[in-house]
Amino acid sequence: MGLYRIQNGAMPTTAKSVAVTTGTSIKTMLQIKPFNVVKIVEWGISFDGSSAGTPIVCELLDTSTVNATVTASVDADIFKFGGTNAAAASVAGLTLATSGTGYTSSNEGSITASRVYDLQFVPPSGGYVKQFPLGREPVIEIANIARIRVHAPTAVNCYCYLVLEI
Repeated sequence: MGLYRIQNGAMPTTAKSVAVTTGTSIKTMLQIKPFNVVKIVEWGISFDGSSAGTPIVCELLDTSTVNATVTASVDADIFKFGGTNAAAASVAGLTLATSGTGYTSSNEGSITASRVYDLQFVPPSGGYVKQFPLGREPVIEIANIARIRVHAPTAVNCYCYLVLEI
């Protein structure tokens, strides 16, 4: 088992990380699809609004097998806490694809059932971090989809991430 960190964008190189706009309708900012059992150890989200304003609904949820269409993550986008000795995320347990693990949805899919792991109102000028107690982490079943999803009354930019145990 290893720890991995994935964010809603490509891993930065010579430029900074690129924030993603929330828009004003429901939008999946980050999605994972495991082919091994995955535990969510921690998640976080922050926004760049200039005033507190009306809060943004932020959800960490499992949508069963319904995926959003996303920009596919690649192994280089996923930080391995175990260093170079750790297996790449695509080998350890994540399906990297536009219908699997990725970020910034262009189509939400038709969700008919979900399990909500955490639900928060977060100010557009603020952020939120949740570290789950050991032994009480959400477990994403094989082939299910977990997402960080937002619904903002006014579009702002967003960074979010998941720390996973695979």
